[in-house]
Amino acid sequence: MTGPVIDLGELRHTSEPAPLPRPPRANGRPLRCALVLLLVLATLAAAAPTRRQDVVTLPAQIAAETLLADGVFVVLDPVPARPTQRTLTVYRMPGGERVWQTPVPVEGRSWGIASVGGALLVTVYDSDMPGQGSLSLAFDRETGAYRWQQPGSPVELADGNLLLQSSSGDDPIGLRAVDPCCGTVRWQVSADAAVSFRHRGRGADRMVLTRAGGRIEVRDATTGAALATADLGDSGGGPQIRQVVNDLLVTITGSPATITAYGLDRLERRWSVPARQAEFAFDCGPVLCLHLGGVGLWAVDPATGEPRWYSDRWSWVFSYGDRLVASVANSSGTRLEQLVVLDPATGREVAELGGWELAQSGFGNPLVGVRRHPDGGLYVARLDVSAGKARPLDVLPGVAGSCQASVGVLLCQRVDGSYRLLRTPD
Repeated sequence: MTGPVIDLGELRHTSEPAPLPRPPRANGRPLRCALVLLLVLATLAAAAPTRRQDVVTLPAQIAAETLLADGVFVVLDPVPARPTQRTLTVYRMPGGERVWQTPVPVEGRSWGIASVGGALLVTVYDSDMPGQGSLSLAFDRETGAYRWQQPGSPVELADGNLLLQSSSGDDPIGLRAVDPCCGTVRWQVSADAAVSFRHRGRGADRMVLTRAGGRIEVRDATTGAALATADLGDSGGGPQIRQVVNDLLVTITGSPATITAYGLDRLERRWSVPARQAEFAFDCGPVLCLHLGGVGLWAVDPATGEPRWYSDRWSWVFSYGDRLVASVANSSGTRLEQLVVLDPATGREVAELGGWELAQSGFGNPLVGVRRHPDGGLYVARLDVSAGKARPLDVLPGVAGSCQASVGVLLCQRVDGSYRLLRTPD
């Protein structure tokens, strides 16, 4: 199905007002032509993005790690003389005012940033750290005051607390739930192998642990309480994949491979079907999507495992509202993707959004697309999935990409590493 072509128009400037239409003649034809012309001009003006003044340019180095979340923009810049050391700077959104800056009191090679509760978490990943692979440091988000540091990488929990995962060599994975304000440990357990989570809203509320011998254990991620444990008996040879998708634990095991679904909180078996070369499962709203080897997407009923639809047209899909957004397979050799909107229940294509690179967007934030403008800079558009339209916002000159979107704010990186901030309609 081919949807409407979206023309973003061109930005034009003129200092002379358009001439008024001539008075109508007796036959009325010039008046009709003038009205048609005015209607066309009004339509073009509505379709063209309006150039706005940039709110502010925020300094950052090209190698900086950045995060736009919870009303702040966080920049983790390398120190020029010591690339393994970092400086943490926070700007308040949407104005871009610098709030505070502080050095990070550890060194490392790979870094990450997270915002949890009232804290900013800086995580250092470094295999050379003695006895640990990662270390998280907490700073007060309002003042920059150093709070605490503990081994492990962070996972946000549904109750606003923090789970730290740490491991070293062949030792079991350590899991500790801590209060982000002060690092106080609320509970802790260990896992012998993989750990997977179910996320509800911003944080995780369930976790699945693998014990010695393949025994599975489900726990409440906010309290640590054990909810169910079972030997699923699905070794059967060949690779084993276990994933949490909504209220199901989905396994892909055996040779030939079989997909089996269990109820998450009691681990009761719900259904089992041949895997059809499925590699992994993920949430597609009213259906369960399975990614097949190579290119291919298979959707099944999550209650029964019955097939609902299949397509080899999409390279990836994700759920947004009550629709799916899909990228056309082999649509581009660059980051620009041809995006379409699908009905998740049937797999039917309902709209085309055009070719876009998606801005990074956190939970609950709008979907924003960017693409190169022929005269330089980036076109910016709000991707309205429910209406199946791309709504032009602006053209940003001197911007290279790496955009991040939040409610009312868009930040894109310039060629020198700094970020250009643009206020957008909510």
